[in-house]
Amino acid sequence: MQLKLAEQLGKRFLNPVPTKVGGLSTIFKVGPRFFTGSAARSPQQPLGPFRTDPRIYRVAPESRLRITWMGHSSSLLELDGARILIDPVWEERAAPAQWIGPKRFFAPPLALEDLPPLDAVIISHDHYDHLGEATVRQLAGIESQRHARWLTPLGVGALLQRMGVEPERITELNWTEQVKAGSVQITALPARHFSGRSLFNRFETLWASFVFTGPTRNVYYGADSGEWEGFGEIGANFGPFDLTMLEVGASDPLWADIHMGPEGAVRSFRALGGHGLFMPIHWGLFDLALHPWRQPIEYIVAVDGLTIWSPAPGAPTEVLPGQEIRSDWWR
Repeated sequence: MQLKLAEQLGKRFLNPVPTKVGGLSTIFKVGPRFFTGSAARSPQQPLGPFRTDPRIYRVAPESRLRITWMGHSSSLLELDGARILIDPVWEERAAPAQWIGPKRFFAPPLALEDLPPLDAVIISHDHYDHLGEATVRQLAGIESQRHARWLTPLGVGALLQRMGVEPERITELNWTEQVKAGSVQITALPARHFSGRSLFNRFETLWASFVFTGPTRNVYYGADSGEWEGFGEIGANFGPFDLTMLEVGASDPLWADIHMGPEGAVRSFRALGGHGLFMPIHWGLFDLALHPWRQPIEYIVAVDGLTIWSPAPGAPTEVLPGQEIRSDWWR
């Protein structure tokens, strides 16, 4: 398989391989299971509070790679002098409205206004757990972030403009296209997923994974994706990676094509080359599936021979070669 630009059929973008997303029939299959085991899908005791001291960002990381995981897929990446905010969602709920829908398990560790000046904001796709409208509107209006560049897959830029981001600050990327943020080269790459903020506009904007390549460090962010054979080519062409960020939560056999789950994440990490550290993302913040909320991380930490990098939410943590982080905050 050759990595290439995304293809379209009419207004709809296509996955790199045939993919089943599921529709109303999936909802009917999920229905009976939704009401069983619901207590385990969310923490029974309050989590946190987690707090990030913003003063730490006044000093650059000695390792030239530091990440603050905010929960789910939101992270602040500091790499070779560049600061990149990934898929920021500070909302109370990952939903179209803030009075109903999946509610976050803990508050954001850091206020948006306390973020250090950013070089770029990455939006991997337009789903509510990766693109929060209130977050975008607030972040776009913060004076210290006026120079941040917003990088998105094709079609998402129009949505950001409606949320208050000036068009000259937005760069849309097709798969395999690249752009610089400071000293870091950012490459948009295929993922096996879909888009849409309703049942009626699926596939009309693109989705992507990303590689962040600096002069000294290299990171892969898988965003949302099912397993697919392109991971081997991504690893061969853009690796080895110091850190590989792959989704482990919100999975189910009914939608395995678009969410790899913990078992698939381990296989995908190895397909990417298995180098460096494995960072589990897309878990621990929202109830978006039918599995117990701890199940993804419990599986991951039990895998033999997997070098895991999993800090507590809100803890700015340097990524050192071969040095594991196995925080047990979730216990």
